[in-house]
Amino acid sequence: MTNQPDIIALRKYLENTIVGQADLLDKLVVSLLTGGHILVEGLPGLAKTTAVKALASAVHSSFRRIQFTPDLLPGDLTGTEIYNPQAASFSFAEGPLFHEIILADEINRAPAKVQAALLEAMQEKQITVGGITRPLPELFMVMATQNPLEQAGTYPLPEAQMDRFLLHVMLDYPSAEDELKILQRDRERLTGTSPAPQGAVLEVATVLAAREEVKRIHITAALEQYVVALVGATRQIDKWLPQFAGFIEVGASPRGSLAIAHAAAATAYMLGREHVIPDDIIAVAPDCLRHRIIPSFTARMEKVSRDDMVRTLLEVVPIP
Repeated sequence: MTNQPDIIALRKYLENTIVGQADLLDKLVVSLLTGGHILVEGLPGLAKTTAVKALASAVHSSFRRIQFTPDLLPGDLTGTEIYNPQAASFSFAEGPLFHEIILADEINRAPAKVQAALLEAMQEKQITVGGITRPLPELFMVMATQNPLEQAGTYPLPEAQMDRFLLHVMLDYPSAEDELKILQRDRERLTGTSPAPQGAVLEVATVLAAREEVKRIHITAALEQYVVALVGATRQIDKWLPQFAGFIEVGASPRGSLAIAHAAAATAYMLGREHVIPDDIIAVAPDCLRHRIIPSFTARMEKVSRDDMVRTLLEVVPIP
């Protein structure tokens, strides 16, 4: 694992930039290592955008922030064909999705047509405009933020698009100690006593090489069976948790199993191990599954959340 020290340096850089939110920083690095996309959800003011921008600034890559708004059009993301009257021909003007790291800020502020424009890019790493398919950069990944749906002016993401995200991370308020550190760092910034910001700490080639190393992290057959059993339990929750019978309308797809396996391997890599252990799976399972489960009307009436069900399944599905 020759590139693992560089990944540790990246994680340290993020920790020095963002106060608290250690789980979010870990999951951002996991997404970078797997090439998966990440959706970060939380109330305004919880450093969602700041954390994502910090990761993008730490990698020497092309970066574009897209502010999603209700009047955004699909062509604003993918690009469009522009007619040149002098040459009597069309030329393609690339949209922001042709950059390596994309920050889709407040992704649920845009309607479904615009959100759907991301589907091909997120899954196939390519864009088709005017009948021509164009590949996206090899590093390409989407880091999206969204506000809770209870906030005014938001639209729920389509299930197909939610399933394209490797991880769905939920943020909560920082602790009193972390909030005090935030105030102190802000004061240092205002008075000019804070350290000078650090530049990029990773090259794109290093990230791509680290991804190849993550692919070689070993996961035993027993742990693979554990992952399949865990994901399968979301489709037959009454078998494992009779008290939750009928609480899940749609369980996680096989893409959930792949997400857990890939994220667990990246977690093991970050911790310097060449093999996955059960704790790696348990650490990533909630973020890999919460957006792939559709709770039933009964669950919503009983106020049983997806996190409650996943957490309880982790307690009852036997660990090998």
